[in-house]
Amino acid sequence: MSKWDKQEALGVNGTYEPKPQTLGSVWREGAQYLRQAGAGEADADAELLLLYLLGIGKTELLRDLREPFPEGKRAAWNEMLERKMKGEPVQYIIGEQHFYGRVFGVAASVLIPRPETELLAEAVLQLAGQIWPNAATSPLTIVDVGTGSGILAITLAAERSSWRVTASDLSPAALQMAQRNAERNGVGERIIFVQGDLLMPFLAGGPYAEQTRIDILVSNPPYIPSSDIPGLQREVREHEPHLALDGGEDGLGPYRIMAKQLLRLPQLPRLVAWEVGAGQAEAVANLLRETTQWDEIRFIKDYAGIDRHVMAVR
Repeated sequence: MSKWDKQEALGVNGTYEPKPQTLGSVWREGAQYLRQAGAGEADADAELLLLYLLGIGKTELLRDLREPFPEGKRAAWNEMLERKMKGEPVQYIIGEQHFYGRVFGVAASVLIPRPETELLAEAVLQLAGQIWPNAATSPLTIVDVGTGSGILAITLAAERSSWRVTASDLSPAALQMAQRNAERNGVGERIIFVQGDLLMPFLAGGPYAEQTRIDILVSNPPYIPSSDIPGLQREVREHEPHLALDGGEDGLGPYRIMAKQLLRLPQLPRLVAWEVGAGQAEAVANLLRETTQWDEIRFIKDYAGIDRHVMAVR
């Protein structure tokens, strides 16, 4: 019996008997134990875990707070709390995360999608409409480099049915997750999945160079400086894949490589859209300027007001 099972009441025969718990009391106690374990968002985490366990929405939970907790789910609930108390992200525990109105499967092989990356998808959709007057119906070719769980490639394919999308990643496990997510979101047949390091598969002479003329190149590559990784939150440092976090000594390694690789593509993209780390936008823009002339380079701020995305247009 776990420590959060031990809420007891004095029975009529003088012995201690378990006190029946409600959904509300289980939620509150779960949040309390997560707080004691140092979870930064204990209430929200307990809520997400409970909703997933019960298969209900928040409206139903609030309506049924006084309903009894199903004891048949006690072991699963305890296991979820134990995993979270050890620092495992909630998204990995429940195996999914929402992004741009869709549900994506996630596991330890891929980064957990962040809300700020939704702004990158939105910016690409909007800017494409300015570059190509008929972008919504044109057969534009998009390449998503370092696709991870596939959020950008899948979102763009789902939002623009005429776009031809290719998603690449160095990690075979990440590509498998991205393929499953594409099927889950109804675009599995419209995305080509390619294993390879950054732009290598698409360079002149590469296996996909002739098949893929890139109109839009998007990427959310690793951008955390290597020396910063030990100081990241425990959930990130101990559970998310370092391959998708570590951007080298200064965090700019992948951008430096991709900027040089752009000139080796059969054709330079009209739009390059990259997510960057805090304080990196100007440095990444300079890498792009050193590569070729762009008509415009603009920054997109995230919800905290940080320049989070670099958009280069020619």
